Amino acid sequence: MRQDGGKWKELSGWAFAEGHWLRRKHFTPQVLSDIAQRIRQSEQGHTGELMVAVEAVAPAHERDSHLRALEVFGRLRVWDTPFNTGVLLYLALDRHSIEIVADRGVAAPAQIWESVIAKLQNRLQHGDYAAGLLDAVAAIEQALALYCPPLPEGRENRNDLPDEPVLL
Repeated sequence: MRQDGGKWKELSGWAFAEGHWLRRKHFTPQVLSDIAQRIRQSEQGHTGELMVAVEAVAPAHERDSHLRALEVFGRLRVWDTPFNTGVLLYLALDRHSIEIVADRGVAAPAQIWESVIAKLQNRLQHGDYAAGLLDAVAAIEQALALYCPPLPEGRENRNDLPDEPVLL
């Protein structure tokens, strides 16, 4: 999802500065708290687990945003849930890239994730970071409620992954 013109930004250092500026401006402690609260509330109704990772500047060792998202998925141990129902929403601010990685226990079709990404990309392009991200979290949580139903009556859903967004 990288937009054209990224190479000159990379070489000039503009991408580095832009990524950090975007993270400071749009991902305030209040926004991060709101996201965590939304995730915490939603996960009570299903066995899915959502993590949000926001990376100001993606590392040079991995140029492909999807491969970087897979790397972050592994490093944050999103795969390490009892029902293999972890989902990572990954934003690379400097690359203007969004990825969703779902573990094998989430049988949602790719079109659902593509739709979430397209809507969030549009919102971010219009500077609507906080509300756009909260809406993306809500859409992912709706998919998880559909494809990762709650445990049977009497068994409580565990919260196996942190709800707070991770800033990389």
